[in-house]
Formats: sequence, structure tokens, C-alpha cells
Amino acid sequence: MTYRNIDQHGEQARADNTSSPNNDGMIFIEGGTFLMGSDHYYPEERPRRKVRVDGFWMDETPITNAQFQAFVDATQYRSFAEIAPDPKNYPGMPPEMAKAGSLLFRPTAGPVPLHDAFQWWEFCFGADWQHPYGPASNLDQLADHPVVHISLADAEAYAAWAGKSLPTEAEWEWAARGGLDNAEFAWGNELNPDGQILANYWQGAFPYQNSLDDGYERTSPVKNYAPNGYGLYDMIGNVWEWTSDWYGEPLVENKTDGRCCVPSNPRGVAEQDSYDPCMPDIPIGRKVIKGGSHLCAESYCQRYRPAARHPQAIDSSTSHVGFRCIRRSSDVGAAAT
Repeated sequence: MTYRNIDQHGEQARADNTSSPNNDGMIFIEGGTFLMGSDHYYPEERPRRKVRVDGFWMDETPITNAQFQAFVDATQYRSFAEIAPDPKNYPGMPPEMAKAGSLLFRPTAGPVPLHDAFQWWEFCFGADWQHPYGPASNLDQLADHPVVHISLADAEAYAAWAGKSLPTEAEWEWAARGGLDNAEFAWGNELNPDGQILANYWQGAFPYQNSLDDGYERTSPVKNYAPNGYGLYDMIGNVWEWTSDWYGEPLVENKTDGRCCVPSNPRGVAEQDSYDPCMPDIPIGRKVIKGGSHLCAESYCQRYRPAARHPQAIDSSTSHVGFRCIRRSSDVGAAAT
């Protein structure tokens, strides 16, 4: 099943990738073997297991508004959130909801049940990458912030135009760890060593009380925090980032013989196995997003860690999801010609 412009822009973007720089603003990440996942936080991260990745180049920051603007200027691309959904693709959709828009975070007035995300997420007509806080907002002073309200199709279209790809979950996690294979965070095993805030995440009681100890209510400029051990910025917090892997559930122990009966490598998950079982009438696949965002908090969603992972429907965009690209070492020569 095809939804909105999920498949629509790939060829358009590939038609003009000659003006994109080869490896400017990218860092080469040597390949290696590491222990992927964590046994200490959320079930979907388990079990910790050995994974091997080959070397690749990675954007040193998330794609910014300025970079995405250059792509749009070159291709006249219209993003997913700028195109009204077709009600036939969404059984039961009220006709009045068939308007262009995106999910926008709204802080609540006070404490709310944390199992109900609809308490703080609103589908906002007119919200898109150029209007990140709603139709009355713009990108003034945000050129160096990560682009948001980006769907999977948007990220793939940009990557195709730039002659790059989205990373796999394993590639992303290997890069985010920055050489600290046994650390829970990208900088060590403490969230705030010596009281330092080392990434853009929520300080305070989510979703109503943000103390702004880091100075930012929403996104922050890229390179605002120190890079990790590989020279990559904002791998933790700020915005979630798309990967190319379909989301699969964690390993499940077979009660009879102790074996695990679900593959641990999400790259082995097929699209048809990545639908939300709570939405059987709308079989929309989910990809893995990584890194957490400015909405992750100690009191909610402690996913500001390399091992953390989350499912994101491929037909959605939100005010806290962006992306960055990679170029695999085997592609470098081809991209330069």
C-alpha cells in the first residue's frame, strides 16, 4: 500500500545530485565490532549482542534547515507535511482532517498520564519544516537548527539528491558511541557528569515543567554541544534521527528450550512484520529512529542514549524528528566520479 508521497520523490531527487559536495561536512567512521543494545533500560534494546559494521562516512551534524532549504531550492521538492493526505489511505479518517500538517508538541498545563501521548501531541494544520511551530512560525534564527517535520520519504529524497543514504540502526549506534563501547551514554556512564548538560534534552517534569537548564525549549543549533569521540555532533538529544531499518520487536525467549525466537538484528525484519498491531486496518510500516530528542527526560523516555531505539511510522512527521546521512566507503569512489 502506498501512502501520500512516500514513494513519489526518489527519482526526482536522484535527477540532480551533481551539485552536492562529496564528503564535505562528513566524518569517516572506521568499521569495527561492538556490543549493540543495552540490558539496563527498555526491553526493545535487549539483548546486548555483538555486531560488526564496515567503515562509512557520516554527516557530522543532523541535516539543518539551511541544508534542507538548499535541497528544496534545487529540486522544488514538497515535503510530506506540505501535502494533504488522501482519505482513502486512512480508513475512518474524518474528512476535516484531510489537510496538510504535522504533529506538533504542546506542553501541558500540569501533570498528565504519561502513557497517553495524545495529551501533548497535536496534529497541527500548516505545520511543516518551514513552519516548525505552526503556520504562523518561520525559520528566522533557525538556519543552523536541525530540520524537523521530516518523514522517511523526505529524508530518503534528500539523501538521494546528495548521493548519500540513511544509516542502518547498527551503523548509527556504532557512530553514536564514539568509541565508548561499554558506556550507557555517548560520553560515559553518567548523564550529567559534574553537573554538566552534554546534550539537548528535557530538564524537569515532562510534559509540563521544563526548567530550561540547557537554555533551549525546543531544538538547539547544531554543534552547540561538544562532539563525541568520533567528532560527530548531536548524536544524542536535539532530534530523533531516521535509520533505514524496519523496526522489530526485541528478542523473545523460547520457554521450552531457552532459545530466542525473534531475530536480534532489525535489518532482518521485513516491512510486513513492522506494522503497528494496534492499527490492523492501516498497515503502515515503522522504521527505527535513534538518539532521542529535546523531549526525552529523566522522568519520561530516557532514550538519550546510543542503544535506545523507537518505532516511527513511515507516513508521519513530527516536530522532534530529523535525520542525517551517511556514505558507505564502497560508494565514495562512485560518488566522486
